[in-house]
Amino acid sequence: MPDRDALALLTPPEMARADAAALAAGRREEELMLAAGEAVASAIRARWSPRPAVVLCGPGNNGGDGLVAACSLAAAGWPVRVALLGKRDALRGAARHHAGRWSGPVEALRPEALAGAELAVVAIFGAGLARPVEGIVAGTLAAVAASGVPVVAVDVPTGLDGASGEVRGVAATADVTVTFFRKKPGHLLLPGKRLCGEVVLAEIGIPASVLAGIAPRAHENGPPLWLRNFPWPRMDDHKYRRGHLLLAGGEIMTGAARLAARAAGRLGAGLVTLAAPRSAWSVYAAALTSVIVRPCGGIEEWRALLADARRNAVLLGPGAGTGLALRDMVLAALATGRPSVLDADALTVFAEAPQLLFDAIAGPAVLTPHEGEFARLFSEPGDKLARARAAAAKCRAVLLLKGPDTVIAAPDGRAIVNANAPPELATGGTGDVLSGMIAGLLAQRMDPFAAAAAAAWLHGEAARAVGPGLVAEDLLEAMPGVLRGLRALAQESGCLPGVTERLYRGPA
Repeated sequence: MPDRDALALLTPPEMARADAAALAAGRREEELMLAAGEAVASAIRARWSPRPAVVLCGPGNNGGDGLVAACSLAAAGWPVRVALLGKRDALRGAARHHAGRWSGPVEALRPEALAGAELAVVAIFGAGLARPVEGIVAGTLAAVAASGVPVVAVDVPTGLDGASGEVRGVAATADVTVTFFRKKPGHLLLPGKRLCGEVVLAEIGIPASVLAGIAPRAHENGPPLWLRNFPWPRMDDHKYRRGHLLLAGGEIMTGAARLAARAAGRLGAGLVTLAAPRSAWSVYAAALTSVIVRPCGGIEEWRALLADARRNAVLLGPGAGTGLALRDMVLAALATGRPSVLDADALTVFAEAPQLLFDAIAGPAVLTPHEGEFARLFSEPGDKLARARAAAAKCRAVLLLKGPDTVIAAPDGRAIVNANAPPELATGGTGDVLSGMIAGLLAQRMDPFAAAAAAAWLHGEAARAVGPGLVAEDLLEAMPGVLRGLRALAQESGCLPGVTERLYRGPA
């Protein structure tokens, strides 16, 4: 299992610091560029047979990487042409050095450079692009997109902001993107995630030790981030020690809370109690066999259920309805200070008074909005990563902003981008399963930030295991297999709970 440093996401300024640290440690810029360009060429040769290729190069280091790739492909017998933005003699540094190794002609970068090409390598601008792509570069990218040939992007698709995943002007979709040392947030955040195609991460000789001086605050989601804290059952556990989740069901949309309740149990919560409206109690009771279903007729009965401190985690929102009664239930739950998950309707009921919700958060909490629910509570500007971080700080809770590029943010600025969610998850009920999974882990006293990240990753893995035709219930049935795989990984990496007491004494 890779360590957490392997999952670090570096913004373009952070990547520049990594480059500078490598140079300070004795690496030469020409060596780093050579390794980067060779990695691009290697990725191409591994996927395509030799064919006429054009390498579109910019005037900086991204273009230098492209020139190295062109040299490498030509040496392997590929028919390669190079088109450059600007004059060859205007290149500087390592790019100028490697341009001197290219013995063929250099064309001007323009749309006509695509003529006759059966593969395009785009190495015009890298992840740190600071202005919109326009003019001849925009026209050339349009020609790349219209050509229909395979496209390989160097670092990021030209036009993509590596920090945000947003497009500056225009960008052509790549089949493969080869990036270096560590991924950038823009590889995982939409629309960048869709534009990058397959992302190949290449090591180019930058030592991992440089990350200590950078201290990245964002990571791609994966078990190395949270596996050591995952609450596996111990031999001496019993159901009361495994945590007891309390959640509220709605009167009409009964399926949502049922999915969430079952998901909490699948993730290991020892007990789950569902508070059901009296009018719908029989629906819940008939459908749920491993869940305690208690009738709940209003706020006082809800408070009575909360009064039992053994119910140590709370979930509100799935299918609950948006009446003022739900707002009172949320405030009562938050007042206990117990770990809480607020989803869907439990967020929407505060659309007119979001500060009331934020001020009420007195203990560990995870908010799980989709973009629409987020917009009802927050007005933070910027890209998805920036908005999630700012919102988490504002509400003093972990915020999981859902989507194909789900972002999990902590109030202290840490963030995780989840990248394993397949498009089949875009169906009703899957979000309810996710909120139940998070709540089930909170009931087992897992840290909220880690619990949200673990649940999001497991949710994606279960969806991938099911594949096409997925409906929300399938996630519950796939979860044991996914957990078995995770447990095997934990055992292999020494993350399972072991014996903590070596000497046992019997009665005196």
